Amino acid sequence: MEPLDRSAFVAACHAAFSLASSSEVARAWDKESTCVGMTVGGLTHHLLAQAGRVVSALDTPPTTEPPILLLDHYARADWVTAGPDDEANRSIRVEADESAADGHATVLAQAARALAHLPEVLAAPRTPDSVYIPWQRWALTTNDFLVTRSMEVVVHSDDLAASVGLAPPEFPDAVVEQVIRLLTGVARRRHGTPAIIRALSRPQRAPVSVSAF
Repeated sequence: MEPLDRSAFVAACHAAFSLASSSEVARAWDKESTCVGMTVGGLTHHLLAQAGRVVSALDTPPTTEPPILLLDHYARADWVTAGPDDEANRSIRVEADESAADGHATVLAQAARALAHLPEVLAAPRTPDSVYIPWQRWALTTNDFLVTRSMEVVVHSDDLAASVGLAPPEFPDAVVEQVIRLLTGVARRRHGTPAIIRALSRPQRAPVSVSAF
């Protein structure tokens, strides 16, 4: 598959920002979201922080550490197989809720600053092409890192929209295709090829779930 179109990634981040800017999100800020244990505000912060993470990562000089493969990233990450109440996932919810405590307008303002810098950092070349991820302690290629952030944007936009009774945003096909490819790859590793084939083509033999996470 072709590398992720970076302008499409920027457009996806703006679509998420538009959803987060809605009055429905503002009114539900302190209510629990569809991500159990996380408020709508916390979920909004977590969603919009993805652009900021890209800006921070690409503003940092490239690491000399060799990047690992994209699917290996999810095989190694603790949160992927952790339960909802395990520390790996609980800490994400707590941090997000705490970061949202200053309110809707503050979170939007922080995200707007990151969005303004996003095209600039995406246009800058990186040699070597390796992005260090400090919260995981390993590196990915720039493209693979953007795919991971795209997944977060698309999946959590759906979570946020469902939390406040809105339709999820329309994302560029270039982003959606990469996210579906990623989720399918992770799900195949977890459940096996037959489970994925049956889920997509033979519902009468499909397992109850082939969820990637």
